[in-house]
Amino acid sequence: MGGSRQGALAGSFPLRLRLLRGTEASSLVEFAVALPLLVVLVVGIFDFGAAFNLKQELSNAAREGARFGASTPTNDLSLATTPPSVDAIRFLVDDYLKAAKINDCGLGTLASATATTGATTPPYTIWTYSSTSPANGCPGTFSLAITRELTVPITIGGFSANLTCTQVIINYPYQWHFNNVIQLIVPGATYASITNIPVGSVVGNTD
Repeated sequence: MGGSRQGALAGSFPLRLRLLRGTEASSLVEFAVALPLLVVLVVGIFDFGAAFNLKQELSNAAREGARFGASTPTNDLSLATTPPSVDAIRFLVDDYLKAAKINDCGLGTLASATATTGATTPPYTIWTYSSTSPANGCPGTFSLAITRELTVPITIGGFSANLTCTQVIINYPYQWHFNNVIQLIVPGATYASITNIPVGSVVGNTD
């Protein structure tokens, strides 16, 4: 009787082994199916989190630049070259980006800004610093636009007035990594690999 029991146990061992192997195989298949989804999810969370954090830092840089410009005299705006007060805003924004460990795309080394006239009455000048140099590690076009005499209509106590403000606008190129992994789920799918993140700030001039 003992021999028959041992024989039964011995006969059931291969069956158990086959069942175990079947379970392992199904687990491997499930993992292989779920892995691309997991990779896309993780990269997506990382990518969108990094973009959101970058937008916050850029907003802080624009706000600091506008706040500084609003407290700076405007008596140099009639100069034919880029006014020193505008350059000072540029360097402050550049220092903020470097302190936040954000690539400044060569902002601090640009020779001068391009001046254009805003389509308003009265007209105001917009000084724009722009960089597209891959040598600076910039994935796209970076621009910093500074306006020292932006006119903003306000109403105080029922009276209308125009408030002269300083405006700082940053357009920063962000390179997505999501496009590199989405093809794991949708072969052949492509998305824009570079997106410009726009931020801006307006502060009333105290000068």
